[in-house]
Amino acid sequence: MPDGVGRLACGLDLGGTKLLGVVVDPDVPGAPLLEEKVATPAGGEAVLEEVVALASRLCERAADQFGEGVGAVGLGAPGLVDRRGTLRYGPNLPGVVDLALADLLRTRLERAVSVDNDATCAAWGEHERGASRGIDHSVLVTLGTGIGAGITVKGAVLRGANGFAGEPGHMVVDPSGPLCPCGRRGCWERYASGSGLGWLARESAQAGLAARVVELAGGEPEDVRGEHVTAAAAEGDAEALAVLKRFGWWVALGIANLVNVLDPGMVVIGGGLAEAGGLVLDPTRSAYRQLVFAADHRPDVPIVLAHLGGHAGAVGAALLAAARR
Repeated sequence: MPDGVGRLACGLDLGGTKLLGVVVDPDVPGAPLLEEKVATPAGGEAVLEEVVALASRLCERAADQFGEGVGAVGLGAPGLVDRRGTLRYGPNLPGVVDLALADLLRTRLERAVSVDNDATCAAWGEHERGASRGIDHSVLVTLGTGIGAGITVKGAVLRGANGFAGEPGHMVVDPSGPLCPCGRRGCWERYASGSGLGWLARESAQAGLAARVVELAGGEPEDVRGEHVTAAAAEGDAEALAVLKRFGWWVALGIANLVNVLDPGMVVIGGGLAEAGGLVLDPTRSAYRQLVFAADHRPDVPIVLAHLGGHAGAVGAALLAAARR
């Protein structure tokens, strides 16, 4: 089958530490047909080369194993991706600025290519094949190293005038708060991301609390990370659960602000922290009704966990690319 012709679609999810690629059949729901994960290199040229290499391998594997060509490739990238598919700025990808990913990938891969924000892709994946399927107005909030969001309105992705919609992690919720990699202070993601959970736990550790969390981190309060908190909480540790209660309040604060502005029918929580399940979801739900405007006079907004897990971004990127070709 000639290059660029085929029913299948390849999707890639570019993160600060890893690049995940999948191949899906756009017409048949289900798990990805193929997947492969590699480490994300440093620098714009190296990132481009790794994306091209992974997409090429997956396209070749699809042709060999299924006798089907890949007709479209989609990429989800973290940060500000404009409507031309140029990654203008990604705070978690050092050295990657104003990189014309879509144009470069079309030339290199000789296929239809689309590039979107990674959380936008994840939101579309959940809308088409996951938790928010059938919900026309929804918000996906990804809680990982930082915070991203994807928004659907009337069953379509909301990209905004420039393509930059979906960056609530950089809403300032405390102007005197900790410094964010974006250069400002008190962004929502400083409190409600994986790194934010670690920061809250280190505060507790430095106050002489969270002994089990510190123990799991090797005995040094400065080495405490979010995963140590969730591990201790899963054991039933009261101090770790107290940290997660504070964390859930911060998550709920941002979600309440999004609900006040967007009035979605559902909020989906994805990203790495979604794997903690009820440890994150329960305190978030509890605090949300205290924070959203006029809670007693509006329909309840379900806050649910993503169904596709770590595949959401790559699957969504593939489906968006297939729809655009």
